Formats: sequence, structure tokens, C-alpha cells
Amino acid sequence: MSEMPATVHGLFSASATRWPERPLINVLAETAAIYAIPAGEVTYAVAQERVDHLSAEFAKAGFEAGQRVMLLLENRPDFFFYWLALNALGLSVVPVNPDLRAAELEYMIENAEPALAVAIPSRMAELREAGEAVNRPIPVVAPDQPIPAPFGAPVFDTSCDPQHRETAMLYTSGTTGRPKGCVLANTYFTEAGDWYAKAGGVCTLTKDGERMLTPLPIFHMNAMAYSFMAMLTVGGCLTALDRFHPRSWWASVRESGATCLHYLGVMPSMLMGLPEDPEDRSHSVRFGFGAGVDPRLHAAFEERFGFPIMEAWAMTETGAGAVIAANHEPRRVGEACIGRPGPELEVRIVADNGSDCTTDMPGELLVRHSGSDPRHGFFKEYWKNPKETEKVWEGGWFHTGDIVRQLDTGDMFFVDRKKNVIRRSGENIAAVEVESVLMRHPAITAAAVAAVPDDIRGDEVFACLQVNADPSPELARQITEWALGQMAYYKVPGYIAFVTDLPLTATNKIQRATLKSLAADLLADAATIDLRKAKKRQIA
Repeated sequence: MSEMPATVHGLFSASATRWPERPLINVLAETAAIYAIPAGEVTYAVAQERVDHLSAEFAKAGFEAGQRVMLLLENRPDFFFYWLALNALGLSVVPVNPDLRAAELEYMIENAEPALAVAIPSRMAELREAGEAVNRPIPVVAPDQPIPAPFGAPVFDTSCDPQHRETAMLYTSGTTGRPKGCVLANTYFTEAGDWYAKAGGVCTLTKDGERMLTPLPIFHMNAMAYSFMAMLTVGGCLTALDRFHPRSWWASVRESGATCLHYLGVMPSMLMGLPEDPEDRSHSVRFGFGAGVDPRLHAAFEERFGFPIMEAWAMTETGAGAVIAANHEPRRVGEACIGRPGPELEVRIVADNGSDCTTDMPGELLVRHSGSDPRHGFFKEYWKNPKETEKVWEGGWFHTGDIVRQLDTGDMFFVDRKKNVIRRSGENIAAVEVESVLMRHPAITAAAVAAVPDDIRGDEVFACLQVNADPSPELARQITEWALGQMAYYKVPGYIAFVTDLPLTATNKIQRATLKSLAADLLADAATIDLRKAKKRQIA
């Protein structure tokens, strides 16, 4: 494959031709039991047959380039097969977080304008109801059910070259309102796989049959763009768990034969909390790739489990157009170092007044791809939001909203988030979105949400609420139960404090810095209600 294929399906087809008998997907027994699907490996050749069949069925049903299909399939192999089949026809997929609930699903359907949804059976009725609620009654089918005729006409442009055509739209947390639909082209994904295959150093991949393990959700860019695309690029095999299970993690690592794995910061902390075991180093893993490890545990984790875990930085919007990774020594283990930018990336670190920061001075990270196209490898646009797209690219640089500092060696360190985003167990949560949903509750007259620290999850959601009823623990529990039906469980407040006043500006906007301090003070207040145990994933 001397020349990169133009599309995701093109890359898959080339790899299936080159390595037909190799496994592409592996399902462990634990995951198979949870999902009630077969365990075992699926070769590239078998995957090709499945993808070709699905593609023919969609074409027969009348689907055409420019349409979108929602996929609510959790971390099942079917997600990849449907994506590849639709990509072959020039359609795009809208991955759906299975934790999303009524208000969130309604918004996504109205905004993305899908022609169909493919979902696990337990969520089909909910998706139908969401579509009807926004006057877009899309058909909803389960995997392997007959494909019905599509609802509506194509919604995105297909006149561009295939490599620049949309193939997925992922929703990111909107800091100023509703989630934003990130339009991602074929090149976004093929470049991600190519970057990983060529990165070298600690995270070197070979074409000898790599086996990658990920517990991360497929509806996020990490598993879609890096895990899956990297394996496609090098002819490797991906084992996707349903989620992270600490106590069975190392058994899964060994059973999968993983040579590399992906993680989020909460995972090393939980694994280090388990009792030491003689089998801690009994595995084939050469490296871990992720972000957010507790610096105090970084070196101890590598020593105990016998492989490096490499910290990296990227965003849904940046893709491989701007990724920074600590894949070359010195990695500065235990210093929250995210590595040194490569020659393909231009960076600026700027102060609040727009001036460039001096060495080791914290400031907002601005990035762009070097060369003639500064947006190469990045997202195409925010769907139906040109104003926000141009704002984030103000001055020809992508404004990340992340605060970093850089030494004269080029080493870069993550400091904080400038954006009003809560980071809980790897999920980005927009305070504004949570506030907007909470304000729908009849007892709530005003809501303000902030992050408070959590030893295990990084951040927890803290809500300051003004209500028109008697504030009580019972009311807090009622609000929580209601909220669990409206939004993903992890967005629901873990703490609720009833207040008489919120910190507001003269124009009635929330003073975010003051709110953060208030939440920190109220965390120790006996009147604050701790609802973290009630905050559980909803099972349909």
C-alpha cells in the first residue's frame, strides 16, 4: 500500500486483500456473554463478506451518498461492519453514546437529520419516540433486520473528492450550549491510522500481527480513529471490551494476547489499587497509549506491570492533524508531560491578552498543521454552526481551550482547561448543557454547575440549585431520578446544594470562577447532598 487509500472502506478493502486470513476483530468470552453475541475472532476475509452484504442491502433499500445513519451499537463488532458498509456507499455514520437519554437523543436526531438508526433492540423504541418528538420519524432497526427505505433526502455535500467527504459526525460537549456535531472526513480517519503506524518510539507498531485491546467507547474518536484505524493500517486485530472492568482486566489482557492497549487516566489509578499479584507481568503488552494518568502513579505503574504507558494529547476536532505524544525518550515520567510537537505541527501558547507566552509560562494551546493546509487532518466543520467553526479557527489557528506550558526543550505539559468543561472518568461534560437540562425540571428556577475534585474519577458534577419548593434531601433525590431519564448518567450531578443566590455578572451570566470556589466550599458543607451512589448507568 504505497499510496494511502482515499476512504475508510478503501483502506479496509486493501488490508483485507493483503491479509485475508488475519483476525480483524476479536470478541472475548466476557464481552460476548455481556452482549449475548458469539465470542472469537473475525478475519479480514469474513469481515469483507459481511461488509459487502450490508452494503448491497443498503443500496437495494435506496440509500444514497450524502445520507446519515445513526448507530447505537455499544462496543459490538457490528458497529465497524455497518460503518464500513455505509462508507463504501458514501454515507456517514452518527455514533450514539448508549448512555444518552430522551432530551439528548431528540437533539441529535433533529440536528443530524439521519435517514435511519441501527440500534440494539432494547433502545429501538426510545429512538423511535425521540424521532417522533422532533417530527423526524426515522425508521429504527436492529442489526441483521431487513433495511427499510430511508427517511428523507441526502443532507451533506458529496461533490468533493472522496477523501474529503464526510464519513462520520461525532458530537462534542458544547461549552456555550448544545453539543456540536463534528463533521469528520475520510482523510481524518486514514491520517489517524497512518500517524499511529509511523509514530515510532515507545508506541511502535509493526505489520507482523499487532493485537490491540481497548475498553474505550467506540462512539469516541479514540477507538474509531486511533484503535480501529491503526489496526486496519498495519493489518492488526482489535479487541474492544464493553467497558473497563478492573478486576478482570488483566485476564482480558492475557486472553486477548494484546501487544498494546489504550487507557484513560482513571484506569491506572484503579489498577494500582488492586492487590499485587504474581501474574502482574504475565502478559504480552509492549506499551499503553492514553492520557490523564496520575503523575504520582506513573512510574510505579510501569515498574509494577512492566511496560510504558505513553501520555498523549489530541481532541475530536484535531484528529491526527494535531496530536502530541510522549512517545520518544525522555518521556519525563511522572511530570504530566504530553510530549514534544512533531515537525508536522505548528503550536503557539498564548496568554489571555493574545501575546505569546515565554518559556514555562501557562497559556492556551493554539495548533495547526504545518504546510499549505493548516486544517489538514482536522475536522471539517461544526454541523450547522459556521459561526462557532470560524471562532475556533480565529486568526488561522485552532484554539484548543487547553492550558499548557512548554520548556525550552520542547517538552509540553498539560495544566488545566480554559473551557467550562467537566472531565469525569474520561467523559467531557459541558456545564452549560447540564444546566440547560436541569432548568426543565419544574422545581428548579436557576441552576449552575461546576467541577469538584474526585479521587477516582478526576472531576465530579456539582450543582448549585435555586428551587421553588422546600429544599430537602428528598427533593434532591427526586431531581436526580428525573435527570437520569433526561441525560447520560455521568452528566447528572453527583452533589446538589440548594442555594438562595448564584454568583452572577451584571448581565446575569454565571461567574464561573466564583462558582468554582463556591462549589469547593460547599463540598464540605453538611447541607450538601451527596448523590454519587444514585448516579448509575441506566439499563434499558
